[in-house]
Amino acid sequence: MARTSQLLHPQREPAPLRPAATVLLLRDSPNGIEVLMTRRSMTASFAPGAYVFPGGGIDPADSAAHALAHRRPTQSDLHLTQAIAAIRESFEELGILFARHANGQWAENTDISAIDRKAPFAAQCQAMGLTLAADQVFVLAHWITDRDLPRRFDVPFLVARMPENQTPVADESEQFEPVWVRPADALSRHEAGDFFIVFPTIRTLERLKSFANVNAVLQACAVNDEPLWTSCPRAGWLAGNEARYMEHEAPFGELALVSPDGQIQHHLDWQTDLPVPLLKNVQRLTAPNPGVMTGPGTNSYLVGDPNTGYVVIDPGPADADHLQRLWRAAGGQIRMIVCTHSHPDHSPGAQPLQALCTHKPPILGLASRPTARANSQFKPDRELAHGEKLRLQGTGIDGNITHTLRVIHTPGHAANHLCLVLEEDGLLFSGDHVLNGSTTVIDPPDGHMGDYLDSLDLLAEACKSDTLEFILPAHGHVLGFAHQAITQLKAHRLKREAKIAAAMQALPHGSLQEWVEKAYEDVHPRLWPVAARSLQAHVDHIREQTLS
Repeated sequence: MARTSQLLHPQREPAPLRPAATVLLLRDSPNGIEVLMTRRSMTASFAPGAYVFPGGGIDPADSAAHALAHRRPTQSDLHLTQAIAAIRESFEELGILFARHANGQWAENTDISAIDRKAPFAAQCQAMGLTLAADQVFVLAHWITDRDLPRRFDVPFLVARMPENQTPVADESEQFEPVWVRPADALSRHEAGDFFIVFPTIRTLERLKSFANVNAVLQACAVNDEPLWTSCPRAGWLAGNEARYMEHEAPFGELALVSPDGQIQHHLDWQTDLPVPLLKNVQRLTAPNPGVMTGPGTNSYLVGDPNTGYVVIDPGPADADHLQRLWRAAGGQIRMIVCTHSHPDHSPGAQPLQALCTHKPPILGLASRPTARANSQFKPDRELAHGEKLRLQGTGIDGNITHTLRVIHTPGHAANHLCLVLEEDGLLFSGDHVLNGSTTVIDPPDGHMGDYLDSLDLLAEACKSDTLEFILPAHGHVLGFAHQAITQLKAHRLKREAKIAAAMQALPHGSLQEWVEKAYEDVHPRLWPVAARSLQAHVDHIREQTLS
């Protein structure tokens, strides 16, 4: 992980977590699933005025009530306690009783009216011969409150089918206005401003709306009897507003790198005028060349500090203003210029940037191979060797400091592609080999799918051996969970290759265009010309494997 000395902000301990449980009570309607939601009091300490699912804190009595509950064979003690807490809270807040009599009959209104909502719940059920129906309560998701918030909860979002012949009645102290609502309608009303819901509720409703009926939800949860997803979101600034993201969303890794403790400090808006600090020793300056192939633009990185000087990674296109900004951000102290590969959005700025520098830093990388296209010609001052280490060293107020970049040769996207590992801080500069938000194009003959997949394996091994946590790509935000990201990327590529192989088998005499239409039917047709280049690389790889 990044050295604490290189973090941009003083770190503070997030608020402690409190165990809680909430439950989505579901029913089928002619228009699809409906979920029961209530409005929280305007004086509530957490999410005042928000529409929520019933729930609350887990009490010691909940874990002591296991003997009073039915459980599934696969239901863990923890999940059983959480289910009991959700059952208790549903009764206290809405008068809904998830319990059965000894003969299996569900509790009815006469049972509900006989139980005092403010008295110990489990003891009253036991006295009436009722057993809690915890076996009918499943774990949908596991949410951990964002690190920046002053009150934090560790809470499963449970799901259960609403008992028949029961009517929710809010306690009118913590919960108000119980309402049955379709997930899509709740989201639309929130967008319109008349149904306030918080981030975990939004994301849960977004996933819930994809299910056809209640059975489908419960069956999905019962497969492994574990949450379908777990998340502790992170927040940053976007267009002047707080924006929150889950682990699978593009900005999450960048927020984790810049603010590990969750403070809302980082601005996610793409801009090209100023460098964006990621650590004290890493800055990103995005070139003004956005497009289909470059996303928000090509990321140039500055590694180093005023005491050590800087390495520039990927100076980008020969854009005079961009290169001036790079030179100024380094205070003119550029010690080396490294190009990850020769493509025209990465290397043409190297020589003009070198010319701006008084001491002419060397341009490093790998020369373009004969297979490179005419617009991708590049020749460094010196070629880098696989495993070679580039060091910046200096002395500052905290003593000696070193920044070490290790070279990894990663052909595939281009024959002369390389990546760099910042060893002291566990960062991988991935060039175009790994991107955030898209998959890189493999364009034969300079691009080669077999080499690309082998290079992914090499990077995955580096992630494990060097404990690399973050990937800094040439396009897009920082990626977190580095090893997982690379593993998923390879799986995605192989899945696409399987679709292409199926298309080739179904249409053995088909054209590339016909195979693209069949294998990339999930991609917008405007991207098919680009996809055709990678498809050719996959076709070559399939045929190579057949011959070997």
